[in-house]
Amino acid sequence: MAACAAVAVSALLAGCVVDQAATGTGRFIDSTAASPTNIASLTEVVNANPGDASAFNMRGTAYGRAGQLREALADFDRAITIDPSFYQAYANRALVHRRMDDLDSALSDYSAALRVNPDYVAALVGRGNIYRLQGQTDRALEDFNAAIRMNSGDARAYHNRALIYQSQNLHSFAVEDFGTAIGLDPGAPEPYNGRGVSYLATGDIDSALDDFNQALAIDRNYADAWTNRGLALEAKGDSEKARGAYSRALQIRPGYAPAKEGLGRIDKGRPPVRT
Repeated sequence: MAACAAVAVSALLAGCVVDQAATGTGRFIDSTAASPTNIASLTEVVNANPGDASAFNMRGTAYGRAGQLREALADFDRAITIDPSFYQAYANRALVHRRMDDLDSALSDYSAALRVNPDYVAALVGRGNIYRLQGQTDRALEDFNAAIRMNSGDARAYHNRALIYQSQNLHSFAVEDFGTAIGLDPGAPEPYNGRGVSYLATGDIDSALDDFNQALAIDRNYADAWTNRGLALEAKGDSEKARGAYSRALQIRPGYAPAKEGLGRIDKGRPPVRT
């Protein structure tokens, strides 16, 4: 078992799944706002106040939460046309662009929000995450560091900065930032998953399993954490439990490549491939 663990850990970071979308990039308002009844009510407000930018912004957030991205985009466009200094609407529109995989437009909107309000932490975190996804790590770090200076209680900034440290193999820094994010927002599963990946990369398999289990205690449908739990169990030589974790990930996300690869290794009796 020890030999299996030694082989597995050398490749675990490459095999692990860290949320590339990254929690903490900013969320739309709560799910009740997405209900058809609420959208209909907000439409009445918009119709009664066609010159009110905030009304369009509110309905846009509801559309965004409901997954009606084209409608959300149109409402944020309208809010910004009415009030070009409405920095929250720029940031909300950036979220829609992000969800539509238009990173360049998202970056432009976050920058527009920050030109209006340079201290808007949500836009700093959002723009930093876009930079991170585009591989502009220096600029991303600048934004996350600025957000932390302005608001040291923002879990999103620590979480996303940790992802950069992790990508640079600075796992002690990543673990510290993930831990801070957890302390600030203990109900978010993503920082536990992220910290678990860094623990795995440094060979602390038991701590990694603890974190993946905690992420799953918060969200039982977290396919990434199930997959990473499988990798950790592989590293411990517990193939049957690893098989169960990978299978659960595939139930949640059919065809998910990292989980399929894990099952394939177990079926063939092979350890994770070295990179």
